This record gives sequence, C-alpha cells and structure tokens, in this order.
Amino acid sequence: QVQLVESGGGLVQAGGSLRLSCAASGRTFSNYVMGWFRQAPGKEREFVAAIRRSGGSTSYAASVKGRFIISTDNAKNTVYLQMNSLKPEDTALYHCAASAVGFISGYNYWGQGTQVTVSS
Repeated sequence: QVQLVESGGGLVQAGGSLRLSCAASGRTFSNYVMGWFRQAPGKEREFVAAIRRSGGSTSYAASVKGRFIISTDNAKNTVYLQMNSLKPEDTALYHCAASAVGFISGYNYWGQGTQVTVSS
C-alpha cells in the first residue's frame, strides 16, 4: 500500500521557520515528481513547490520563491520543504503528493496533510 505521510507542521510566529517532511512508503518514486500543495480555509488548493527526484530540478510558486526550499533524500524516500520567513498568509494545511507526469499535473498519490499556522 502506497503511503505519503507528512510531518513537521505546527504553530510559528511570523518570520520563523519550519521544515516539513514527507515520508513515502509502499513503492519507490525514483522517476516521479514530488510536490507540496497547500489549502487554506475557504480557499482552493494551490501548488507550492515540486522536485523531480531524478535530476533534482525544482519549481516554486511565485509566492514562496526565495523563502521555501524543496529537497529530497532518495535513500530515505523522503521529501522536505524548508519554509523560512513565514508569513500569516502561509497558514494552511500542507499536503505532499507524487506525480508521474510533471510539476503541475498528474498527482495521483496524496498524503493527509500537516497543519502550518503562522501567527502575526
């Protein structure tokens, strides 16, 4: 059974940092794109960042570029999202996902999410 399990969320003050982890099990995703998405209450889910596990190329949403860094530890089958200079508008439920297609579409494996709350 394929599982993506996120961790590392929490409550942080504006300007602070958090590192999210996404541990994959049940299969390897060596040729997949691993992405992070977020959804705030009353808003649609939005793309945050993604990394191609083979080669390491990345893509970021404009709203997080320069503040967030996505990385992968292929030996641990884990993807990370380092979030710096957090803002209250970063508050959301963060999900990781896996796509065999590309950075933006084709995500067919999803985790349950980890809550990030940034206080002002």
